[in-house]
Amino acid sequence: MLQPALARQDDRQQPANITAKSFDATQQANGIIHYKNNVLLTQGTLKATGALATVYLDANNSVTRVVITGNPAHIEQLDDNGNLMQGNAATLDYDNVKQIAVLTGNASVDQKGRGSAKGDRLTYNTQTSQMTGESNGDGLVHMTFLPTPKPAGAAPAKAAAPAPSQSSPAPQGQH
Repeated sequence: MLQPALARQDDRQQPANITAKSFDATQQANGIIHYKNNVLLTQGTLKATGALATVYLDANNSVTRVVITGNPAHIEQLDDNGNLMQGNAATLDYDNVKQIAVLTGNASVDQKGRGSAKGDRLTYNTQTSQMTGESNGDGLVHMTFLPTPKPAGAAPAKAAAPAPSQSSPAPQGQH
């Protein structure tokens, strides 16, 4: 199974920034903020874009969940090795508490150097890197695995020399 690389861990320690053409907010504990048109959310190497975003806050005004919709909504992030992950779907739903991202509606995730997954719904745990996928109706999930790159200048494997015969003739002159 495709094992996605973990999301860049230090991104969670960075400030989250959201820009859009407009927003409508309830500035109180357990509030909700709606961002509309040209939404851009960034946090470290994480970047998410879409047409609409709904941000849910807890009692301390900390973000607990973000739902982004678009045509498509897009997310990208570097992993700790510098490899880019990109995802697209009609809806991106990220639970910041459980650290689970759910991409629904023509969902796809591509990871540079690792492979890709496509389906109606892809669920990705950013802590454990576990991914599940499903499709509705007659659709199928699809995964592509890329081969591990060989080191530059590696020589092709040589064929092993045949083993010496076990039934060698008796030395000459001896009976």
